[in-house]
Amino acid sequence: MAEYTKVALDAMGGDNAPACNVTGAIRAIKDNDRLMVYLVGRRADIEVALNDEKINEGVVYDKSRLIVVDAPDIIENAEPPVMAIRKKKDSSIVVAMNMVKEGKCDAYVSAGSTGATLVGGQVIVGRIRGVERAPLAPLLPTKTGMSLIIDCGANVDARPTMLVQFAKMGSIYMENVMGVKNPRVAIVNIGAEEDKGNALVKETFPLLKACPEINFIGSIEARDVPFGEADVIVCDAFVGNVLLKTYEGTGKLLLEVVKESLMSTTKSKIGALLIKDSLKEKMKRYDASEYGGAPMLGLNGLVVKTHGSSTPKEIRNTLIQCVQFKEQNISEKIKAVIG
Repeated sequence: MAEYTKVALDAMGGDNAPACNVTGAIRAIKDNDRLMVYLVGRRADIEVALNDEKINEGVVYDKSRLIVVDAPDIIENAEPPVMAIRKKKDSSIVVAMNMVKEGKCDAYVSAGSTGATLVGGQVIVGRIRGVERAPLAPLLPTKTGMSLIIDCGANVDARPTMLVQFAKMGSIYMENVMGVKNPRVAIVNIGAEEDKGNALVKETFPLLKACPEINFIGSIEARDVPFGEADVIVCDAFVGNVLLKTYEGTGKLLLEVVKESLMSTTKSKIGALLIKDSLKEKMKRYDASEYGGAPMLGLNGLVVKTHGSSTPKEIRNTLIQCVQFKEQNISEKIKAVIG
């Protein structure tokens, strides 16, 4: 019997739950025979979605690899995360996290409350011994491929030693999951010179420079990130989140401008028709949902956060991403370097 990667999916998390999550899970187990998914949430709601042909898309799938786990409570986005984790023991987030903690599952995936996911990852799943903090690390599409930004939301106030650990964990992830050999590591700064930056950057720079486990190339300015000048981009969560949101907003604006320009005249509409297929294929490279969600690195099990507005495609890709994480023994490799 094949050894499956078992993923606990928060079926009630996200703007379009549970329909979007059910569709994504069905697609994932159909496309990857090494995956088993536990749909954690309100059983009645999940089963309605599973039996709805608009949601299941009429796909024939191995039902033994898609299991419903009842969790009647839901943690809403507006709830204080620490209090919600403590009080709502029967919520889909807490039940799914405990499945990872107890070894019943290898990974947890959610499009739900970011705060509850971050808190649950730290206090339920727990950090690898020796890891100071677990960072959230999404992939950013760039001109040359993908870059990992670490941290983007978990640790607003970081110490230099934490950033060094982020660099090590990010390098392990990029090399083993994304296949980037000897990934280039850079720290976000306001200039390329070594003596520039705030106190945190100035203290961290020499530590990264002296770290033998990483390929440190120096500082990177925000404007160089989209061009793929580094593979692992190190920063505290405040800087990372601002960088990520600016990146997303600029991308959305550019798409709107291009669409508006192409639809402005009859001539431009004809041109749009001619370049439609080529443009669609090119833009696919810059769609972050193609690469799955943002993992929290440094935990005793894999925790992955996806966008609240995730589509079935993003859920599918995130679930399949978990297979690669497990099969490459990412947690064990982090333990070997940091633990």
